[in-house]
Amino acid sequence: MALLASASALANEAQIRRVLEPKLGGAKIEGVQPAPMSGLWEVRLRTERGLRILYTDAAANYVIDGSIHDVRSNRDLTEERLRKLNAIKFEALPLEQAVKIQRGNGKRKLAMFSDPYCPACRQFERQLQQIDDITVYVFMYPVIRPENSDHSRAVWCSPDRAKAWLELAAQASPKVPAAKPGCANPIDKVLETGRKLGVNSTPTLFLANGERLTGGLQAEDLKELLDQTAAARP
Repeated sequence: MALLASASALANEAQIRRVLEPKLGGAKIEGVQPAPMSGLWEVRLRTERGLRILYTDAAANYVIDGSIHDVRSNRDLTEERLRKLNAIKFEALPLEQAVKIQRGNGKRKLAMFSDPYCPACRQFERQLQQIDDITVYVFMYPVIRPENSDHSRAVWCSPDRAKAWLELAAQASPKVPAAKPGCANPIDKVLETGRKLGVNSTPTLFLANGERLTGGLQAEDLKELLDQTAAARP
């Protein structure tokens, strides 16, 4: 019986690949497997903007481009899956290139690629202010308004980088640091690191377990995620 089920799954995967791959505009199918919802199959794609998930039936007659939500637990199963698929080793991040901001005991850890002139980033900064006992590693990623990249360089050249970043990125109106931007700084290296990691929108967050989130969260939702991550680590 197990062999028959396995053979059937392989046949479904082959059918899905055969039908969908020519219709994906050059995107590569990296994997096919049963989805959390009965009767659907998960199709993982590698695109220019990173990894995506689509859902289809066994014959690939229909495609769903969206998320599966578990209403009982109020969970976005597609988002959770993407977080795990896009996970990296947090320790492999070049944290020496980041502005370190610590509040309280700093036990909650988060890394983020952020542009001080990204509206979503600025909004998320205000949510971060509501979380205590956190260490945030800010990779300054000036891609929204690259003509202002010297403002991020000036943050790095400031005597108090954390204060300079928050004044630039978290206040109602950006306060450009008074420091000159000419000191040795990692901004170009951060841009290169972000490209290698496929960071194509800001803010992009990395939890301590390496899972990736794109876009900001409300403070309570982020706090819950950070606590879950901290509890799961040895």
